[in-house]
Amino acid sequence: MANPKKGRKLIIFTVIGLGLVALTLAAVFRKREVLITVQTEKAARRSLTELVVANGKIQPVVQVVISPEVAGEITALPVKEGDHVKKGDLLLQIKPDNYEASRNSAEANYKSALAGETVAQAELDKAAAEFNRNQELFRNKLVSDSVMLDFKTIFDVAKLRYTNSVHQANQAKYGLDKAKDDLSKTTIQSPMDGTVTRLRSQLGERVLGTSFNMGTEIMTIADLEAMEARVDIGEIDVVLIKPGQRARLEVDAFKNRKFTGTVTEIANSSRSATSINQSSQTQEATKFEVKIRILEKENFRPGMSVSTEIETRYTTNVLTVPIAAITTRLPKTNALAATGTNTVTTTNAAPITDLNSAKSDKKSKDMPKPSEVVFVVEGDHAKQVPVKIGISDNDYWEITDGVQEGQEIISGGYKAVNRELEDGKKIRKGMPEKSEEEKK
Repeated sequence: MANPKKGRKLIIFTVIGLGLVALTLAAVFRKREVLITVQTEKAARRSLTELVVANGKIQPVVQVVISPEVAGEITALPVKEGDHVKKGDLLLQIKPDNYEASRNSAEANYKSALAGETVAQAELDKAAAEFNRNQELFRNKLVSDSVMLDFKTIFDVAKLRYTNSVHQANQAKYGLDKAKDDLSKTTIQSPMDGTVTRLRSQLGERVLGTSFNMGTEIMTIADLEAMEARVDIGEIDVVLIKPGQRARLEVDAFKNRKFTGTVTEIANSSRSATSINQSSQTQEATKFEVKIRILEKENFRPGMSVSTEIETRYTTNVLTVPIAAITTRLPKTNALAATGTNTVTTTNAAPITDLNSAKSDKKSKDMPKPSEVVFVVEGDHAKQVPVKIGISDNDYWEITDGVQEGQEIISGGYKAVNRELEDGKKIRKGMPEKSEEEKK
């Protein structure tokens, strides 16, 4: 008959042994590091062209807004939108009746002023003759002083009347010239060869002149043979733009086609700031207008949307890594200090609070700034290497310091490079894992 005490001991030891095995296995699996799947590419030498991307609209290089200088009713409008006109062609006629009447009135005033000048001249001649005759008699003591004074006064008044009549005639002449000029402005002719790209007014409408206000914009004439792209560029990139730089353009209306252009003009002052809502706060983005002359001839229309890539800087035979390989990390010496906490033992809690609040501003200024790094493959581990970068294109960054040619650089995936990888992490090469949507 088996001893029951031995059976119980066997069961107890068996349970204890299974528990130890379970704990051992759990510790092993806990210490087992998860491998990060990455993609790599070797650092190599390439030629890079830095691009500044911007969007805008196509506009004519030369366009003129036609506004009348005088007010009135449009009585003739022989052009319509889209018509081609030549310099000197009639664009519109404003009703001239009032201006013709003003011209006639000014002409009559001028003729009256000329007649008054003639009369004043005759009176002056008569007064001068009487004064000269009586002056001779006065020398011979044949007339009294009072009589001589009367003739001298008449002569002086005649001179003043003649001078006044000359000024009145000139004033009437200026009035006539203005009336003729206003009458001539009722007929508006084309100032250039071009196309009527916009027509805002119609026959019979009343328009305002530009004498004391902005006036009525009747139409726009543009030379569609010379077109340019007007794009808005941020203040950070505009300092890289210079006249003469080449640009590549894509116009939405002409799919699968690329056009070339040259930067011709850069605005000296910013355009109206664009409001951007971020986290219920309004920020203003400063933009500068840049004009790019399009070299190809095509049936462009003013206002077409265009996207541009301006070639700002160019380098040859420089060391490069994929643009996805560059990320940022805190410096190793400061990483723990930036994320760790310090414990202070004291019997007075108030000074700690005051000390922390007093140092808050200094800590925010002294916080370590992330620096650019890449991860270099060393066996089955990733090594974090700080680098200095230069210019970039759409695919690669120039490396000026930190990486040697031929070193294997981790270039993906995005989550691994930007979040998961740290110095010394174990890695394995492979394709990036598909997302749930891609698997479906």
